[in-house]
Amino acid sequence: MKTFTQLIDDILPSIKEVYPWDLEEMLKEDSNLLLIDTREQDEFDFAHIQNSLLAPRGILESCCDWNYAETIPKLVQARQLPVVIICRSGNRSALAAYTMQLMGYEDIYSLKTGIKGWNDSDLALYDKTGERVDPDLAEDFFNPPVSEQQLEP
Repeated sequence: MKTFTQLIDDILPSIKEVYPWDLEEMLKEDSNLLLIDTREQDEFDFAHIQNSLLAPRGILESCCDWNYAETIPKLVQARQLPVVIICRSGNRSALAAYTMQLMGYEDIYSLKTGIKGWNDSDLALYDKTGERVDPDLAEDFFNPPVSEQQLEP
């Protein structure tokens, strides 16, 4: 049996990661760069990187392939394009990048430190209405408390 952290550690050598400041530069240099946010709808609605597409981790594989209700044509057609996967902290995105490599994506990256790191780097986030999100509110949202029942005994 492996823990979530062990699963991530096992795949990290197999994927490429970029830091928020690297992604900022990539966005300036490459208009074909596709941003895929693998968080849940409520997380995405609260705050996301501008122009990113939502493909929640739970349905990612069907978003990446034809003939599903979740199919995202732009994503399916991006197998040879640079794609950066985003999540809250960089763990779900690492798993997603690994999976997408298995599905034939050739130039895939995971955002190391996730959207939390993006926010910590004072880079802009936007809500579902297109309004800029206050970084302090985002900080609180991205760091929910862990209850006593959720801690390992």
